[in-house]
Order: sequence, then structure tokens, then C-alpha cells
Amino acid sequence: MKIAMVASEVSPYAKTGGLGDVVGSLPKALEKQGCDVKVFVPKYSIIDDAKYDFHYEFSIGEMSIRVNGKTRSVHVLKSKLDASNVDIYFIDCPHYFNRRSIYTSDLDEDERFVLFSKAVIEACQRLAWAPDVVHCNDWQTGLIPVLVKDNYSWDHLFDHTAFLMSIHNIAYQGRFPPETLHKAELRPELFYPNGPLEFHGSLSFMKIGIVYSEVISAVSPTYAKEILTYDYGNGMNDVLWFRQDDLFGVINGVDNDVWDPETDRHIPFHYSAKDLTNKCKNKEYLLKNTPLKFNKEIPLIGMITRMVTQKGINLIADAIHALSSLNAQWVILGSGEDRYENMFRSICEAMPHKFWSYIGFSTELAHLIEAGADMFLMPSLYEPCGLNQMYSLRYGTIPIVRKTGGLADTVRDWDEFNANGLGTGNGFSFEEPSGHALFSTVKRAVDTLRDEKTKMRIQLNGMSEDYSWDASAKEYIRLYEKAIAKRNVILRKKT
Repeated sequence: MKIAMVASEVSPYAKTGGLGDVVGSLPKALEKQGCDVKVFVPKYSIIDDAKYDFHYEFSIGEMSIRVNGKTRSVHVLKSKLDASNVDIYFIDCPHYFNRRSIYTSDLDEDERFVLFSKAVIEACQRLAWAPDVVHCNDWQTGLIPVLVKDNYSWDHLFDHTAFLMSIHNIAYQGRFPPETLHKAELRPELFYPNGPLEFHGSLSFMKIGIVYSEVISAVSPTYAKEILTYDYGNGMNDVLWFRQDDLFGVINGVDNDVWDPETDRHIPFHYSAKDLTNKCKNKEYLLKNTPLKFNKEIPLIGMITRMVTQKGINLIADAIHALSSLNAQWVILGSGEDRYENMFRSICEAMPHKFWSYIGFSTELAHLIEAGADMFLMPSLYEPCGLNQMYSLRYGTIPIVRKTGGLADTVRDWDEFNANGLGTGNGFSFEEPSGHALFSTVKRAVDTLRDEKTKMRIQLNGMSEDYSWDASAKEYIRLYEKAIAKRNVILRKKT
């Protein structure tokens, strides 16, 4: 099976969040399953050329891509996806991608990804490579299905190509004014109220991808259900409702080469489910680098988060005084809105024996927190998938989460799943988005984990979970097969 993986970011080259992690890992797992995968991403100026082995792709050469009536020169750099044999193609057009960041608020943000979409299609043409499936990711790639099926329909190279549209966060929809139709050279007759290109008077790249793809996926089964509702769909729920039979959820995977307590190069003491002794040594090492004093009997609660409302930081703000009364220590890593950064700074200054925060990001500290903390808090208001709760499970760090999206799919509440006597819970969760519910659940976790046998049982339950990319890749292959089958039915009807 030939898969074109198209996205606006990919780890480790250019990444802002979970999308980059997915595109940096899933293709490798697909290749292990026997797929022929090519990855296509923009060549941003923030990517360090000297750090990677890029080669000019002569088989593609210079491409002239027209956007907004102007022709731009585009070429392609080729490499191997980090630590793999997967080909990765970087679409290089300095006019659009020589910016300070991956995403911008510039007036030509729509043009940037119109060009990227057209360049991916024309690169495949010049390679004479017809993918069985184009796997589009988020709004930045949403135009590709309509461009192939309409603007480039003259090229029979893509006759049997199917499309899968993955939604990583429905809140970002790529909405632009109707003038973008002209910039992208889309047919104006397709733009009318409730038509395939129109969305509340604007043109939405996300909607177009949903309408023109054979199959749609979300990054967790629960999130796939949530985005069909008014509360979580961000206005796109009505569009998705008409495609719900083609909407599926696949949980993101964990890169076991990076996140493994037995081999993690960022932590000083390695450990496994067979011997957890060194986990406490990591806790001691972590706390030595903070003002907090190490005490084996005092639980350490970790957080690695964007300090924004979506991540439930407002719930923490509502409960911060109650949380500070618990016999626990806190280590927090992250950055975001000023009001939340200042809240954590203030509580750390007021209670330096209980709270310590690092405002910013550090890869080494992120790994140390996962390895050294006893519990990990993720109270997100919504969370399409989430990765840190899966890292925590793998590291024997017991997650405390709000039951939403991928958090609901991966974390089983100890008390809820212990009611059957089997003791299969691997963490703690709550549903009500309130400071009271958050505090009650954290307190319940702290109280429960005083019993070492119970704590170890929950830890081992979590460490036995398989959230590897190999499992997720098999699910995606199943969806690719569905997309191909649906495309073939459509072709037979046409003939």
C-alpha cells in the first residue's frame, strides 16, 4: 500500500504539538507493516539545514506553482525521516515559508497552504507516483482532496487515490474569506450556502477536507464522538454529522524509542515494571534540582502543560488553595497565558516547600518529571488525544485526568474499575469540569496511594498497557482499506 503522509509539521524538524509527533512516528510504524510511505511537509526557514542531510530532488526539479494569480518557484529537498528509511520531501518556497514561526497571522496564511497543497500534488506527478491513499492532517492539508478531484482531475494518475482526513484539533478550521477561492483557483460555483466549500460565509479548509475525503479520523475514539456534539464540535459538528458513518477514532501512539524508562537517555536511573526501585531515585534526583526537599513519604505530583484554559488550568486556579492544603509536593513545567504563569509563580513564592515551577520548556526536565513524579495531573477541558498521560502510564507515574477525549480512552479510574473486584484501574479521573471535582479526585488519589500495595498495583496496570505506534498503525491501515474500498465503489458507479 502506497501512502502519502501530508502535514504542516513533523518531529523533529518542525513541531508545535501532537501533530508533529504523529507525523514523525506513524510513517515509521506504517513502513514496518509493509507500507510504502512518503512524507510531505513545508521547508520552513526554522529548520536547521546543517543539522539534517537534505538533497535537492532532481527528479522533481523546479516547479512553477500559481497562487493568487502569481507564479512562485518551488523546489523539493529530500531526506530520510529521522531514524528511519522513510522518504521525506520538504516543499521549499522561501516566499511563503521563510517566516519566524510555522504558523502566522499574516494576511497570506491561506496562500501558504494553497501553495503547499498544489506543490505536493505536482511533486507526485513528477515522481510518477500514485499513492493509494493521501493521508491529510488538519486544515493545512484540507484542500488537497478537492484539488485532486477537481482541478487536477485531468490527470488519471490519481484516479484510484483515496483520501483520509485526520482531525487533530477541530478548533482550528482554516477559515478564510471567500476571496481565497480565487487565490486557490477553486470553482466559484462550488461556493454557496451550505455547499461543499462554504462554511458560515467563509471558506474552511477543514470542512473541505471533511467533505471530499472518503474517510475521516479523529485522534481518539472518544474525541470522534465528542466532535459530533455542539459542546465539542466548534460549529463543525453539523458537517461531521452527515459524515458520521465515515468517522473513526484512532488513539495516537507513543514512540517507545524515546519514551522508555529502561533506556531513556534523559533520566539518570533506569527501571522497569519488573523492578521499580530506581523510580524513587529519579524522584530524589529531580527534587535535588529544585528547592523542594526529598521525602519518600510525601507524594510528588507532576504537570507538563500549556498554561491555557483548554488544559484546565482554570480548574486548578479555582482549587489552588484547597490543593495546597494536601500533604503533597508539586513540580510544574510549561508556559502560556500570563495570568496562569503568574498564578504558578505566586504559589511557588508563597509555598516554596510545596510548589516549584519552570516557566518555559525543557526536554530533559519533561522526562525527569515523568520518571520522578508519583502522580501526573491533566485536567483538560478537552483533549483530542493527549500524550503525557500515556507517557505517565509507561513510566509508572499514575495519571489523574478529566474524563474527556483521549484521556477517557486511556485512563481507567481505579475506584470505578476496582468495583468488579478485578482491580484493573490504571489512574484516577473525574467528569465535572470544576475545581471541586478536581480537588476531590486529587485528594482521593493521594489518600489511596498511601497504601504501597495498591499504588504498585495501579502502576503495574499502567505499565502493562500497549500504546505503541505499531498498534495504532494497524488501525490506520484498516481505515486506509476502507477509504480505498469506498473510492473503488465511487469509481464503479461512475462507469
